[in-house]
Amino acid sequence: MVDVAKVKVYEGEPFEKALRRFRRQCKEEGIISDIRKREYHVKRSELRRRKVLKAIRRLRKVTERKRFFR
Repeated sequence: MVDVAKVKVYEGEPFEKALRRFRRQCKEEGIISDIRKREYHVKRSELRRRKVLKAIRRLRKVTERKRFFR
């Protein structure tokens, strides 16, 4: 279950400002990323594959930086 972010709109405060605070709070709590993650079912094998590919990309990035800053 996803926790709900709550924001009080103060008297005289523009709605846009309160909406901005709400979005920032959702981002900090990771609500949006959690919803996107649960949007559809992903098989375990696919999760493993994505994890390996992410690690490979990360290692490539590190080695490129090392070569560049020698």
